[in-house]
Amino acid sequence: MTELKPISIGPVQIASPVILAPMTGVTDLPFRKVVKRYGAGLTVSEMIASQAMIRETRQSLQKALWDPAEEPVSVQLAGCEPDVMAEAARLNEQRGAAIIDINMGCPVRKVVNGDAGSALMRDLPLAAALIEATVKAVQVPVTLKMRMGWDHSSLNAPELARIAEDLGIKLITVHGRTRCQLYKGTADWAFIRSVKDAVSLPVIVNGDICSIEDAREALRQSGADGVMIGRGAYGKPWLLGQAMAELGGGGGKPDPELDEQLSTMLEQYEDMLSLYGTHTGVNLARKHIGWYTKGLPGSAELRNKINQQDDPRVVIEMLREFYSPWLSRAAA
Repeated sequence: MTELKPISIGPVQIASPVILAPMTGVTDLPFRKVVKRYGAGLTVSEMIASQAMIRETRQSLQKALWDPAEEPVSVQLAGCEPDVMAEAARLNEQRGAAIIDINMGCPVRKVVNGDAGSALMRDLPLAAALIEATVKAVQVPVTLKMRMGWDHSSLNAPELARIAEDLGIKLITVHGRTRCQLYKGTADWAFIRSVKDAVSLPVIVNGDICSIEDAREALRQSGADGVMIGRGAYGKPWLLGQAMAELGGGGGKPDPELDEQLSTMLEQYEDMLSLYGTHTGVNLARKHIGWYTKGLPGSAELRNKINQQDDPRVVIEMLREFYSPWLSRAAA
């Protein structure tokens, strides 16, 4: 059964709206490239602080990097100053971004204490000013990511969605939690239907979508036009492609064989070393290795050893040796 239909984000057409969520420290260029190859309707950059983007810090420029295979490219910005957000949006448009996404959903204390992210849901006039300035600054479509509200006594996502639509936002993504929940409890997919009913824009459901069944149920409860997958893709960059195939009417796709999973992990590892340099790349890649190997016999012991190893060549050999019994069986 076909459960997903194409959507338009302004002039940008998304044939199958299964979207990779922006996740700081996770959805960098090496990871997004792998996800896109397996299939994703759209990928979104890590959240970039607008002030850092204007200063063109090394970290902000790394986060803004993208690969032609990702096109159309969506870059997510965070901030609380309309003029700064507008300038950061212009810079990314000039660098080739096809979509600018505004973050009003991040619950992390450092972001919220700076009056950005989900803190903006407590200040709708400022949120509106940010949206208006950003939309006016660029020719490309602007989208918005939010939560249900600050807490359960102020579930104002439908109100913010109406404001955003009036100001020119072209798509809204809603994470089914409040800021105060952080990532605890369970995402409330059914609440997102109230946002869908409030606007005529495409609405994307996000939160706790870790399987095809989750995606199907999230769509059913929310009435949303598409799904955004975040933590469910940890160590499973093929999950979005599987969701696209099954929810788009193309049938199920099995997980890749372990030899392909190994080669995918090693490709991402090498790309991380190239992007960040050896020291930082090795450290940042450890969590990805943990996610890829989770559930395999002996994986906990492997992760403990790898977390103490700083030489990437040794890490690669350890991984090849760890996977070798399954690869030998497959070859036989």
